[in-house]
Amino acid sequence: MDSGGRKSRGLLERDSELDAVDSILDDLCGIGARAGAGLVATGGVIAFAGPAGVGKTVLLGELRRGALDRGCTVLSARGGEHEQGVAFHVVRQLVQPVLAAAAEEEQRAILGSWYDIVAPAVGLVVPSGGGAPDPQGVRDGIDWLVTRFAVQQAPVVIILDDAHWADAESLDWLTAFAPRTADLPLLLATGYRPDDLSADAVAFRRLTERQGSRPHVLAPLTPHAVGRLLRDRLGEDADDAFCRECWAVTGGNPFEVTELAAKVRDRDLKPLSANIAELRGLVSTAKENGLCERMERLGSEAVRLAMAIAVLGAEATPALAANIAALSAGRTAELIAGLRGARILARGGPGQDQVEFFHPTIATAVYRSIPPAMRVAMHGQAATVVIDAGRGALAASRHMLEMHPEGDTWVVGQLREAARDFLRAGAPDAARRCLERALREPPSLDDRAAVLFELGCSAALTEPATTVNHLRAALDEPILDPALREAVTVRLAQAYAHSGRMAEAERTVAEEARRAASTRTRLRMQVEQFTWNAFRADEEDSPARSRRLARLVDRLGGRGRAERYLLGLRAFDAVVRGEPSGTALRYAEEALGGGLSWTEDDWGFEVPVSVALTFMYCDEPGRAEELFSEGIAACERKGWRGSHLAFGLTLLGYIRYRRGRLAEAEELVREGLRIAARVGTSTPAQWAAVGTLVQTLLATGRVAEAQEMAAAHGYGRVVPEAVVYPDSQAVYGELLLAGNLHREARQQLTAAGRRLDRRGMRNPAWCPWQLHLSQALAHTEPDRALEVSHEAVRRARQFGTASAIGQALHSAATVARGPERIKLLAEAVSHLERSPSAYDLALALVDHGAALRRLGLPQEAGDRLYRGLEGALHCGADALVARARDELSAIGLRPMQLRVAESGTLTRQEQAAAERAAAGEPDVRIADELGMTEQDVARLLSNVYRKVGTNRSGLATLIEPGEDADRQAR
Repeated sequence: MDSGGRKSRGLLERDSELDAVDSILDDLCGIGARAGAGLVATGGVIAFAGPAGVGKTVLLGELRRGALDRGCTVLSARGGEHEQGVAFHVVRQLVQPVLAAAAEEEQRAILGSWYDIVAPAVGLVVPSGGGAPDPQGVRDGIDWLVTRFAVQQAPVVIILDDAHWADAESLDWLTAFAPRTADLPLLLATGYRPDDLSADAVAFRRLTERQGSRPHVLAPLTPHAVGRLLRDRLGEDADDAFCRECWAVTGGNPFEVTELAAKVRDRDLKPLSANIAELRGLVSTAKENGLCERMERLGSEAVRLAMAIAVLGAEATPALAANIAALSAGRTAELIAGLRGARILARGGPGQDQVEFFHPTIATAVYRSIPPAMRVAMHGQAATVVIDAGRGALAASRHMLEMHPEGDTWVVGQLREAARDFLRAGAPDAARRCLERALREPPSLDDRAAVLFELGCSAALTEPATTVNHLRAALDEPILDPALREAVTVRLAQAYAHSGRMAEAERTVAEEARRAASTRTRLRMQVEQFTWNAFRADEEDSPARSRRLARLVDRLGGRGRAERYLLGLRAFDAVVRGEPSGTALRYAEEALGGGLSWTEDDWGFEVPVSVALTFMYCDEPGRAEELFSEGIAACERKGWRGSHLAFGLTLLGYIRYRRGRLAEAEELVREGLRIAARVGTSTPAQWAAVGTLVQTLLATGRVAEAQEMAAAHGYGRVVPEAVVYPDSQAVYGELLLAGNLHREARQQLTAAGRRLDRRGMRNPAWCPWQLHLSQALAHTEPDRALEVSHEAVRRARQFGTASAIGQALHSAATVARGPERIKLLAEAVSHLERSPSAYDLALALVDHGAALRRLGLPQEAGDRLYRGLEGALHCGADALVARARDELSAIGLRPMQLRVAESGTLTRQEQAAAERAAAGEPDVRIADELGMTEQDVARLLSNVYRKVGTNRSGLATLIEPGEDADRQAR
């Protein structure tokens, strides 16, 4: 594009910005000098910032033309000053053109499993009665949709103008999605006014900086450029003094210069210095304060129509505007033509049936010119007109927010309906605004408690303290239906609990249980009371609560949901207290008799999760994984991608950790931690994820990394107010022990044990603090270490699972002396061989083999060490692998090699690399041994994995001792 072409479109002094547009579009399309250097096509972000009228929209228009010329797919949207409260307004503008032309069946095919989650946010119709997804779930769904579209329609350009007026939900999504553009064939281009960005848009301000470049801040035109612009429009006889005065009065703002030039031409004013005084009189008509005068010259009907269009905003059509302005269709068409001729309305628009202003500054000026009382009345008319046109309560809600409260039950009903729609769209803040306005209307006494309840529920995810206030107010209402009272009480207890106020949660349901006249309600409150007490870290008399729960459950048959929840609580209580595992399993099976859903709004997911964990602690991890997989899938289907999903993934990872599948455990827990971090810091979900990740890293031998993880999250500095598993204080003690800080570990583990014993939580399978404490005591207090370890064995035998007994015996063996040590290790191995705890078995085998070697029994030692090495390789426990290899070397035995029968068509070089990888050697060491580069080793191993149908950790299943090792062992 040459400079002459740029000037002809009024793009003076924008060469650097246009060069940036050309460059980034070339990068997107994989053309030009960079592509010639072998670089792949890439997306990114480009932003133009500056005050109104400085030329952002013109530059975005040039970018659009350049994108279309290069064959790009373009999606565009514009923020609206009066649509900022309409959730996902911008997203709908971007996405609806992609979906609007398709039938519902095709839309469902496009969105797949995301349909029910995303459809309300993007303006599609879904069946009523569905649950409300959380905001993160909706954002994830939009991510998926846009990513899919970008890949299928590549290259894609998304243009967002007036981003400072974008609704908060769209802006949050866009800001979070922007970094992905670097890895997609997608360019995000935006224009905004920095001074008009809200205080909440801090992340958006950093959007372009995160992409490695700052926004292009557009400067006003220089006097020379203003002169060139004026002469292009008014003729070359415009003199320098006249042009300089135009620059002075407009500040070099391109839009104001262009408008002033149009007024000069309309007045047939010669652009000469002699007319400067008259020029100054024209200036006000080119700015906001002269706009009304311009409209009034077109007549009162034109003014009324312009005002109606300003009130309607982006949803303005000739028919709707005519209805509000009380004009006929024919007269409206005439007036629209006149307003376009006066450069108040734009010529054409994004849709044939839409009207919009020539420039956003004009729309703002017209709206502000409406007298306040008239503006309120017009919004009232607009609400009725929009609903009558079939656009629904959600579209009308922004108008209702501007109306004066009049106690109108119709308005209350429409606002409640809009709030429900916003919740279905994953926009709780927008729902809250509607319900707060409904409360001010106000609702009738019969409806007030229901509005307060809905208001409290809408704020549950974003403002827990506000939720509590509204729900308490609902309980204080004089007219409150019993069923609604029960629902309010349950939600209030949840709000207390989820904000860490567990004692208040328990007191709330206890009070309601005492006053309840209905047996069913009383039982429901008892369920809630037992639940929140079970998760209270400061419960005063936990054993007494357990006894009450046991007595109550013994009288139940599991017939209803409340009874099944009590059975589930009883099952987990049996686990943490170390009752026989068969007892816990019996109650867990009865609790699952009619199913336990993770996604029931009124029941919570704590009990279903606890039941699933019961199976894990009772050595049935397969059943536990099945329940967790079902629960995670239910959360994802419903669009719950916050704390529920974080807990689900973390605890599924915890099950994999307990089974010794350490690589899978780490992957799941890191994803759980990532999701938990999006929800907030220092939450139970985050504590659980950090604790599980620390344990997993310790098992792999990465002690320093575990220490860094704990330090980064302040893990171990405070004991959470809620019960979290794994227990954070005990895990922190384990971490200190791994770092050889024995004194500090003793302090933490002793404190954890004292706290848990006081609550009757004595199962070493649930919290193995005694196992680690005995290790911390071994060097300084050996007799006490033996005492602690023997008590742990006694408790484990009482619980009765093979893994619990094997782990306790192994721990006892490490602090025992003489022949007792060998005996305990052998017994530990025997129990762990019957358990699903693969890592614990590998660890016990290596310890047993090492002890046998020291006794001078190489044959028995070799057998245990080879089995332990194979198990450690399979688990991905690198430190244990190295230790087992060292022990084998000490008795002259070779490492393992890949079975030739399983290796297929491996070359000799691939075989050598595979054997070393299976033995746990890192790529850099393999490269040194084989005289290759690390890249060559990585490529070689990729071929191996493809040929033998496994990955690096899977090589452990294809290894066996070499012949020499067999002979030596025999």
